[in-house]
Amino acid sequence: MSGRRIARIRVVTIATDTRTTRPDAVAVEEPLELRVAGSAYTTTMRTPGHDIELAHGLLAAESIIRSAEDVATMRYCAGSVEGENTYNVLDVQLRPGLAVPADRRRHSLTSSACGVCGTASIELLRGRPDFDLDSDATRVTASVISTLPDALRAAQPAFESTGGLHAAGLFTVDGRLLVAREDVGRHNAVDKVVGWALLNGRRPASGTILMVSGRTSFELAQKAVLAGIPILAGISAPSSLAVDVAREFGLTLAGFVRAGRMNVYARDDRITVGSES
Repeated sequence: MSGRRIARIRVVTIATDTRTTRPDAVAVEEPLELRVAGSAYTTTMRTPGHDIELAHGLLAAESIIRSAEDVATMRYCAGSVEGENTYNVLDVQLRPGLAVPADRRRHSLTSSACGVCGTASIELLRGRPDFDLDSDATRVTASVISTLPDALRAAQPAFESTGGLHAAGLFTVDGRLLVAREDVGRHNAVDKVVGWALLNGRRPASGTILMVSGRTSFELAQKAVLAGIPILAGISAPSSLAVDVAREFGLTLAGFVRAGRMNVYARDDRITVGSES
């Protein structure tokens, strides 16, 4: 986060409006250029921190890598500022014999608003899942899922200061937090979590729940499927494409998760209630 001086205006009535100035924390957004074997792959707008996890998660989401062993080295390179390492350029060397497939080469800018999405990506997804989520027997109580928004909120120190970051957290079925990450981009926060799971031998991440702080888009459902995460839950609404992906690939998808209620759009059999527990 970074500090900025802002004007704070309080409107009460025309006669009593006030203006004050004070320092305020602002969420940091900077570009991270990802190179593979020295060649530009993509640039994503992200909140600095946990970049190694972010790169692993992004490459796993695009099926470039499937395990931590697929990455030989990963290091920061000199950036655009002459003579200075800005820590905004990351070069990945894949293990011998592994290269970026021609159909997955990218040189585009990914904004913090979204990653890679669209119906073309759904077609690619159909040929890429490494795990059969339909056969995943994970079950969790509705009461546990209803506690996850507050648990994730408690693990967001940067949001507490800035109010401008998304978060994603990976939980066990008994509600224990394994890892939480924040970022200006929802997809980046999830990539950081998936990268953590990959680096810690949790791919597939069976028996876990991915909780996200906002809406659940297609790309988040895609990342959950490719990571072998059986349950995706969000505080807000899912998109229609996210629901389609969840139903096709056996992902449990819950939205509008609040204390005591939620909507379940796919594979509701994994969420037990009352005596079913």
